Amino acid sequence: MPTVMSLYGLRVVVYPNDHRPAHVHVMGRDCEAVFNLNCPGGPTALRENYGFSLKELSRIAAHLDAQAWYLCQQWKDVHGYF
Repeated sequence: MPTVMSLYGLRVVVYPNDHRPAHVHVMGRDCEAVFNLNCPGGPTALRENYGFSLKELSRIAAHLDAQAWYLCQQWKDVHGYF
């Protein structure tokens, strides 16, 4: 599972054998959230949350939105499509 970005001590991951739509898993501190990327340029959208607070999710989402194009490119590099 390629880590495509780190933020605030968390890992942002794209699984190689994952399904559409393009999305990332954000993991750390015994929590995980899944954000749809809405490629090619976002905005990201929270799909699932397991343990992050609303404040943490807001902070994560803002960072992912700012990097949406990069994350979409990472998804495409792993999967060959958006």
